Amino acid sequence: MTNLPRPEIEPMLEPAPAELTIKDMVVGDGAEAPVGATVKVHYLGVDYETGEEFDSSWGRGESIEFPLARLIKGWQEGIPGMKVGGRRMLICPPIYAYGQAGGGHALSGKTLVFVIDLLGVN
Repeated sequence: MTNLPRPEIEPMLEPAPAELTIKDMVVGDGAEAPVGATVKVHYLGVDYETGEEFDSSWGRGESIEFPLARLIKGWQEGIPGMKVGGRRMLICPPIYAYGQAGGGHALSGKTLVFVIDLLGVN
């Protein structure tokens, strides 16, 4: 379990990356998340271009648990190797998020930024 405060995401000044970008902000010292794990996380998601928040477990006031296999490609590839107690930023271009514009999801075509605190793995 981590007691990190709610993250703040600074505005992105560089052009959006074309590949998945993974940045460890805090390296955890707990169990490592394997591929296909079920993870318990706190997270914040914002639009890369506008910085506008679109989702946050912090906003709901409670962490969430789900299998990586059911999440976007950026999470499936960006969480494994992370350790419990850590905080990681993922910058997910559309191919790692909800696909190209017109893909049927409100966030299709957007590069998304997530800050994820890993609280547990199963």
